[in-house]
Amino acid sequence: MTGDPPPRPAERFDEVFDRHFAEIHRYAAKRLGPDAAADVAAQTFLEAFRQRRRYDPERATVRTWLYGIATKVIGKHQRAETRALRLRARLGPSRSAEDHAERVEARVSAQGLRPDLAGAIAALPRGQRDVLLLVALADLSHEEVAAALGISYGTVGSRLSRARTRLRKALGGTNPVLTLEEQHG
Repeated sequence: MTGDPPPRPAERFDEVFDRHFAEIHRYAAKRLGPDAAADVAAQTFLEAFRQRRRYDPERATVRTWLYGIATKVIGKHQRAETRALRLRARLGPSRSAEDHAERVEARVSAQGLRPDLAGAIAALPRGQRDVLLLVALADLSHEEVAAALGISYGTVGSRLSRARTRLRKALGGTNPVLTLEEQHG
């Protein structure tokens, strides 16, 4: 960050696009996989461009506003996301990652999730899944998630807590972040 305020979408949309496209694309790829990411990112910025004059900097940063739009676009792809997570639960993680960075990325993406974790995430109610994945994949704060989804800060905390509780229960009380080797020594 340069310390300069982000450009207002209505004034300099080209700068907004240049600054945030790659990040929104990565988030979409983590949620839906690389095949859908380009479409979701493009749809996000098309929708943002259409809404650019309604952006309110008092409510959210441009980045947070874009994550909110991306999450709504992803919601339209929710059936595909849920199918991908359930398929991942049945098939197991992909073994195609060649280097460490790709393996790490794969571990937190829909394609690389452990089958039991993918199934547990797919079973979450949409609101809980959106909050969990904005925190886990986009690294948004509770305040940013609240602004992105148009919900209260307290709702973010309760949805995240419920999602974590459901995941732990679905995984037999284990920490979903740990691999089997880490859990069993």
